[in-house]
Amino acid sequence: MLNVSNVTLQFGKRVLFEDVNIKFHGERCYGLIGANGAGKSTFLKILSGEISPNSGGVNLESGKRMSVLSQNHFAFDEETVLNTVIQGNEPLWNLMQKKDAIYMKPDFNEEDGLIAADLEVQFEEMDGWNAESDAGTLLSGLGISPDDHYTLMKDMEGSKKVRVLLAQALFGNPDILILDEPTNDLDLKTISWLEDFLIDFRNTVIVVSHDRHFLDTVCTHIADIDFKRIKLYTGNYSFWYESSQLALRQRQAANKKAEDKRKELQEFISRFAANASKSKQATSRKKMLDKINVDEIQASSRMYPAIIFEQERDAGDQILEVDGLSAHDEQGNILFQNLSFKLNRGDKVALLADDHRILTALYEILAGNQQPSTGTFAYGQTIKNAYLPNENAEFFDTDDNLMDWLREFSPENKDEVFVRGFLGKMLFSGEEVFKSARVLSGGEKVRCMLSRMMLQQANLLFLDEPTNHLDLESIQALNNGMKDFKGTLVFSSHDHTINQTVANRIIEIFPNGVMDKMVEYDDYITNSKIGSQREQMIGVS
Repeated sequence: MLNVSNVTLQFGKRVLFEDVNIKFHGERCYGLIGANGAGKSTFLKILSGEISPNSGGVNLESGKRMSVLSQNHFAFDEETVLNTVIQGNEPLWNLMQKKDAIYMKPDFNEEDGLIAADLEVQFEEMDGWNAESDAGTLLSGLGISPDDHYTLMKDMEGSKKVRVLLAQALFGNPDILILDEPTNDLDLKTISWLEDFLIDFRNTVIVVSHDRHFLDTVCTHIADIDFKRIKLYTGNYSFWYESSQLALRQRQAANKKAEDKRKELQEFISRFAANASKSKQATSRKKMLDKINVDEIQASSRMYPAIIFEQERDAGDQILEVDGLSAHDEQGNILFQNLSFKLNRGDKVALLADDHRILTALYEILAGNQQPSTGTFAYGQTIKNAYLPNENAEFFDTDDNLMDWLREFSPENKDEVFVRGFLGKMLFSGEEVFKSARVLSGGEKVRCMLSRMMLQQANLLFLDEPTNHLDLESIQALNNGMKDFKGTLVFSSHDHTINQTVANRIIEIFPNGVMDKMVEYDDYITNSKIGSQREQMIGVS
């Protein structure tokens, strides 16, 4: 349906894609993945025609319609929300404009009537009479109130604009749907709605996302950008990651017999196919996995940072006790009040709140950077804590290079070999270690902050949205590091997979109360009894 033939794209001497040949078709959802800078968003722009390749081309089957999630949040500022969504189906919208223009003619005549009648037939064939109600249904599913449907886009706040543009892309049942980071700025309920929509969507989807849970839920295939080519794999992101890691381990074990390798890969496929029964897309995905040939599984060239949190010493039984803490924002509004809890050794706590300022305020208080309005907190005598803040700009307001920057946080071993080796583990190699700390990208800064935290060798870690700005490889490495950490951990994250695979305790903070449950994340968000208790807390707040 969408055919990519011999596509090559380069900027100057840098070749991004070389002779890419791939077909996207059927009732499939393709997750497009690749390291930062591999060209994921650029490839989507080639598919949509926004960018032309140096050679080769993209062909959309005749009569088929493509829809793309717009990244221009100001393009429709003078349109109402409802009209913005309907414009997602450009042929229908153009027909509506023609029809309305004819009816508004002051000298409307018989010939105009015949044209209008023909347009009305086309309008009905395109299900035009249901356009407004269908658009309204999409908007409601994405959390846009009917009260906003006739509001101008320029008057909508940023997060709501994103949802309207997402509704625009989904509108009108496009044959090819292209989505670049569609879960950005969406809450858990809306992401779940989108997952269900895409699972039921009967055409082709191509999506880029850093949300691994989302990719695992909706994707039937992974399109991996590697070695300037794109290779297709059956299955979701977790299957691709685990299989590529297995293939890498096999490649590193040079003395492993070919038959043993094949058997191990086949067993892996069978095991993953059996686990697919837990997925929302269970039937189709399991059938696809059952047909995989082990030769399709290949090692990736991806580099994963080594994020390993070690403790200088084990903690005693007394970790942290919080008693009656309260905090207010700069305007004097209550963020939280009378907050009390006690951490146990080995707790891995996911902190939740509807307003993230609540969580950041708590972290800042516990780190000693901010005074509480009321209350106290006390650490055990054996506790050494380390904090990864959500905002890190102040740490990089320096002209130091990376070597000197990290050396400042190395308590004992400050020699160049040690620091260079540590930076190498975080994927800074060669001359990169002499790059100015001031000019780092967002993801590079977070990796440096994680390095700083690792050097502290604390036994109690606080992490405030640690996945912000990170690519999938760094998120995966961070996830593994958090799971493997032997100490106590308190974190907040929008990454569903991290919440589910790391946390053994959930603390949700409301302005006037707290819920504290020793459960896994999925149990917390799906348990009906807990849901009722949360609704009561929200009502009180």
